[in-house]
Amino acid sequence: MERGGARGFLPPFAHFATQAIHAGQEPEQWRSAAVVPPISLSTTFKQLGPGQHAGYEYSRSGNPTRDCLEKAVAVLDGAKYCLAYASGLAATLNITHLLKAGDTIICMDDVYGGTNRYFRKVAMKMGLSVVFVDCTKPECLEAAITPATKLVWIETPTNPTLKVIDIQACADVVHKHKDVLLVVDNTFMSAYFQRPLSLGADICMYSATKYMNGHSDVVMGLVSVNCDDLYERLKFLQNSLGAVPSPFDCYMCNRGLKTLQIRMKQHFHNALAVARFLESDSRVEKVIFPGLPSHPQHELIKRQCTGCPGMITFYIKGNLEHAATFLKNLKVFTLAESLGGYESLAEHPAIMTHSSVPKEDREALGISDTLIRLSVGLEDEEDLLEDLDQALKAAFADHKV
Repeated sequence: MERGGARGFLPPFAHFATQAIHAGQEPEQWRSAAVVPPISLSTTFKQLGPGQHAGYEYSRSGNPTRDCLEKAVAVLDGAKYCLAYASGLAATLNITHLLKAGDTIICMDDVYGGTNRYFRKVAMKMGLSVVFVDCTKPECLEAAITPATKLVWIETPTNPTLKVIDIQACADVVHKHKDVLLVVDNTFMSAYFQRPLSLGADICMYSATKYMNGHSDVVMGLVSVNCDDLYERLKFLQNSLGAVPSPFDCYMCNRGLKTLQIRMKQHFHNALAVARFLESDSRVEKVIFPGLPSHPQHELIKRQCTGCPGMITFYIKGNLEHAATFLKNLKVFTLAESLGGYESLAEHPAIMTHSSVPKEDREALGISDTLIRLSVGLEDEEDLLEDLDQALKAAFADHKV
């Protein structure tokens, strides 16, 4: 990476680190002038008279610690507003409640397993129709939109096969149709590498459990918007549905934002080293990493992002036994679900994170028994490469590739 940013990518968003540290954190808002926002655990707040509160009345409706987090994330997303939720799926639930029975959702066919499960097994039973479409092809998205379509849901890069979607192209298609919202799940990229709202999205959402918090110790969702009316509707739902994060979790995520820039730079650095190592290894069938020139949408991601996160997927040669042996022999990488923390993780999507996706759909998407997903952390590069090499050796101890 060059001093100004990653070569060939968009330049870094101006003042990002300064905003991550200071936006919404003004000491003057506290009577004590605390530099670090305090954790406001109170569930209720004294009123000067009936209905005369000082901005807060009940912690589900609004909380000072949550406000600090929401203000900071809004600035980092280049947004006017942000709302925090108890999890990424809680954010998904609240967004879906903008719709009514009979409406249709178009969802990218390759998405997080929990999103797929919620749409298929919950939302559809509540009277919503959900259609899964390959949104990497804008013409397929255009063909799928009907008068009943009210929401288009995309991830980019996708989970787990890391397809990259042209957000601006999708926004151009969606906004030719009245009252259709474009939602971008920005979990993999974080606010540091991608700003969907600036590319035409109506809603940017995250599982903040991942990179935005970055320490694998908080479960949370975030939603950023610019439209006043959309914010008011989502704010009403946040209070009415009640899936809000605790003040302590808000404090933790707010703290995580302070190192987001330096963490994401190192994730990119380490992931690029890992991807290059795997791509040159004869025991690996194929590597998928948008930061590599071999990725089919490498030029697209350079046009709409400032860099790449630590997510890599690859196909190991052989069969399920080889994949399982590789995963069980890792020592620096931990075999576990989730992603985006400072620690390196590895998982088997077909058995773990995407097991709820119907088998025929997994096969069509390429989520096979030999697909492995890595979340490359912040450890020393040489230790990560040595770990991968020894685990590959163990997987092929009795075979020559």
